[in-house]
Amino acid sequence: MTTETALHAPLKPGIFERLKNGKLIPVAVISLIIVAVWYMGAVYLNSTMQIERFERAKTDWTFSQLISATLSQDRPLLPAPHQVVAEINKTVFQKKITSKRSLVFHAGVTISSTLLGFAAGTILGILLAIGIVHVISLEKSLMPWIISSQTIPILAIAPMIVVVLGAIGLKGLVPKAIISMYLSFFPVTISMVKGLRSPRIMELDLMRTYRASIWQTLIMLRLPASLPFLFTGLKIGVAASLVGAIVSELPTGAQAGLGARLLAGSYYGQTIQIWSALIVASILAGTLVAIIGWIEGRVLKKMGLAEGSSAA
Repeated sequence: MTTETALHAPLKPGIFERLKNGKLIPVAVISLIIVAVWYMGAVYLNSTMQIERFERAKTDWTFSQLISATLSQDRPLLPAPHQVVAEINKTVFQKKITSKRSLVFHAGVTISSTLLGFAAGTILGILLAIGIVHVISLEKSLMPWIISSQTIPILAIAPMIVVVLGAIGLKGLVPKAIISMYLSFFPVTISMVKGLRSPRIMELDLMRTYRASIWQTLIMLRLPASLPFLFTGLKIGVAASLVGAIVSELPTGAQAGLGARLLAGSYYGQTIQIWSALIVASILAGTLVAIIGWIEGRVLKKMGLAEGSSAA
């Protein structure tokens, strides 16, 4: 590179400029606000109970002592962030994975039914979408039922599914996977229907000019065009599948899983345990969505499509 070229070359932005233009600072600011509001909420909600304790013990107290006490209760109404972090550290990093007290063990039980239900829901959603796009009678008969199915609260049908399947000998993983599938197939179906119909009329006419069959048009045109839409549905579907797996563990009285952990915490008033399980579940959901997003980027890049071009 000559000196003149080097002088006219654009300067690379510094690290602070990149941080300012990126997502790190906005995310950090919002996170700090959430933590601050969380702490204030913990002090406010736990203060009444703590003042009653001071009065019963006939102990003089100051405002600083009240704040300190509200943030260190064994069974607070709202645990402080540091209490939840300490509980996660204890149950994730300081327990053996095989221990029934390990959140890693419970997360593994939940993720198994999540992935099985998500896989089944994805396959079902794609097949339904292909049928709806190609058969007009299926669109008119299936779509209203598919949409109506999501108006029924999952908490209402989960016990029925568990009881009915248990009566025919299907217990354990299968009922939970079916409930996860019930929640995950809908976004995949809707996204795929939109994606399969995304090719322009000109492109479809070109396939007819080449005398391509319905299956050739599906494989060579419709399916590739639907991939960005599919990944959008998959991101929503995997999160819904995790919710279904957790909810399915509640009516079964399961002994393992994040849902069982939430249930046990509610029985014994262990709010810190409940919140730690919720945080781990949210981290798990975020990880699953991030994995699908990574796969999406790789696939779209290989196909020559712009990353992030999926329908939002």
